[in-house]
Amino acid sequence: MAKKEKEKATEEKKVLDVEQEETEEKQEPTELEKLNDKLLRTLAEYDNYRKRTARERIELEADITAKVVTGILPVLDNLERALQADCADANYKKGVELIYESFLETLKNLGVSLIETDGEFNPTFHQAVQKVSDENFDSNQITNTFQKGYKIGEKVIRFAMVAVNE
Repeated sequence: MAKKEKEKATEEKKVLDVEQEETEEKQEPTELEKLNDKLLRTLAEYDNYRKRTARERIELEADITAKVVTGILPVLDNLERALQADCADANYKKGVELIYESFLETLKNLGVSLIETDGEFNPTFHQAVQKVSDENFDSNQITNTFQKGYKIGEKVIRFAMVAVNE
């Protein structure tokens, strides 16, 4: 009888050991799953950070370009006035023309474009500084341009100052 009890106790111990091993095995994958989940979340967070900073960099670049171009547009206006003025020295005038054309090419390379002032008034791009009555133009048509306007893409850097027909 003592031998049967020993065998029974040994058997119960083996069952308990097997159950304990199964429990430990179940805990290890759970811990592994937690670490795997944490890794995936960290990777996703890093990917979102990378995309956000790239988007912010592009937006910042456009804002900086617009700010710099806004600061140098008066120089372009002065070059245009210099071209309109009478000049006795043809070589001097030719030099100003070359500088003006180089300036326009540089602005074009930065993505800056001229706002058209032919046609109908559009408050998105034009600033009406004068209203006129002229029978030669339709209602709400631009009759005169006082200052050229510029934009980068669809973002207006400087509105075109125009006169509008009533």
